[in-house]
Formats: sequence, C-alpha cells, structure tokens
Amino acid sequence: MTMAAAAGLAWRCLAGGAMLLALAACGTVPQPTGQPAADAFSRAGRFAITATETSDGTQQAVQGGFVWRDDGNRYQLDLTTPLGSTEARVEGQPGAAMLTRSNGTRMQAPDPDSLAEDALGSPVPVSGLRDWLRGRPGEPAPQALQNDAQGRPTSFTQRGWQARLSRYDAQGPQLLVLERQEGTRRIVVRLVVDQS
Repeated sequence: MTMAAAAGLAWRCLAGGAMLLALAACGTVPQPTGQPAADAFSRAGRFAITATETSDGTQQAVQGGFVWRDDGNRYQLDLTTPLGSTEARVEGQPGAAMLTRSNGTRMQAPDPDSLAEDALGSPVPVSGLRDWLRGRPGEPAPQALQNDAQGRPTSFTQRGWQARLSRYDAQGPQLLVLERQEGTRRIVVRLVVDQS
C-alpha cells in the first residue's frame, strides 16, 4: 500500500468514525431540562425487613437505607447498607423494571417486586410504594381503608399487604409499616422517611 493510499484510508476511517459519533449523538435520549414534573418527588430514609417463621419463631432480618426518586413516569429505588454503600438499585417504568447489584450484575422483569425480593431475600412491595410513599392507596382499590381527620389514608389492605401510614408531612407519610403473611412466614417492612 502506498503512503497516499494509507493516508486516504486513515481519513476515511476518521470520517466514518466522526459520522458514527454524530449519529450516536442524535440517537441519545435527551436529559430532562428545566423544572421537574408536577408529580415528581423523592424520599429517603431507613428500612427494616423482618421475616418470622410462625411455626418455630425463627427470624431473618435485613436493614439499611433507601432513596426513592420519581419523575412521575420512571422511578429509581436505591437500597443501601447500614454503612451507606449502595447494595442494589431498582429502576422502573410502566411494564419494565431492572435491578442492578453493587457488583454490576443486572436483572430485568416486568415488575419490580420480584427484583427487590431477589436483592433483599424478602418481599418488598415496590410497585405499591410508588403510591404509598405519597400517602395514597393507588390501584387496585384498597380494602378496609381508614383515613385520618384530614382524609389521609392511615390503614388499608392492598396487593396482599396490610399498610399503616402515619407521621405525615407535606409529601406523604414519614412512617410506613407493611405486613404480609406468606404461608408460615410473617413479613414486616418498616420504612422511616428522614428526608424529602
């Protein structure tokens, strides 16, 4: 190959690479700008999950921190260790959810609940939390709904969980206690919101 041919090939490769970069830039999903959506919100705090075997009283427990971010369509739930390092991230939008572990492995599913259970070893009603952290029952219609004097839900049963919500601030409850019976296991999830 002559020097001129090699130079021409190098220029074609550079031009092709530049064109691919330009096309990739055009295909990149734009980042949101300006003000967040009216129904966007975030909550952060601590969680504790206890699973008790009713037949013999043995107990398994896990605790840590959580950060929930929601733009009204997509949400992200970070689960952290008691020392603050991120253990897992659950991201979701209607019809799709992804779990990313701290070691980089990823799993996908149509709903986030099974992914969170895989990360923590016990069920967590992530799909319900989207509404419950805002102080609303969501869908399907809850059973045994009780409200406080301001009309905010304080207790209801939904999606197999008995939920108790209290200590409301402007965004929603700051204490959520969720209970579920699965066969011979009683699962209690306690969320304490520290920050909005």
